[in-house]
Amino acid sequence: MVKASELEYGVMKHVPAQLNDSEILYLLHKKDINWKYLNALRELTHLNDDIIAGWLNLSVRTFRDYRKPDAVYKENIKEHVLLLLTVIKHGISVFGSKDEFDKWLYTKNFFLDNETPGSFLNTITGIKFIDDRLTAIEFGDNV
Repeated sequence: MVKASELEYGVMKHVPAQLNDSEILYLLHKKDINWKYLNALRELTHLNDDIIAGWLNLSVRTFRDYRKPDAVYKENIKEHVLLLLTVIKHGISVFGSKDEFDKWLYTKNFFLDNETPGSFLNTITGIKFIDDRLTAIEFGDNV
């Protein structure tokens, strides 16, 4: 297992601390978003393939194929992976630890119509919505 500190020196050093369209667009055009980013996503979340494949709107088999070094990604998958990594990085910063962020991500939330924040991560709009909630929490809004 890769430790978060090791990830910081790998692909995560390129991932923005908060969603920023221009930074994401720059990374999509200048970086090779590949299996290393997808593996970083898996390592940071410790979630099973079913959940992450669901976030990416992929079958589990396709998700596992994407985790191979020779995989070629569609542009929308590259974007989705970058946005997920960014919101996870932001969430860990807001909550102080991966475990606390995971707990929030999978607890039903009154302010989200009793849905879990994690249930919104399968769309770009949902990711942006959750990132906005994290920013609100940073500034004292309810969890």
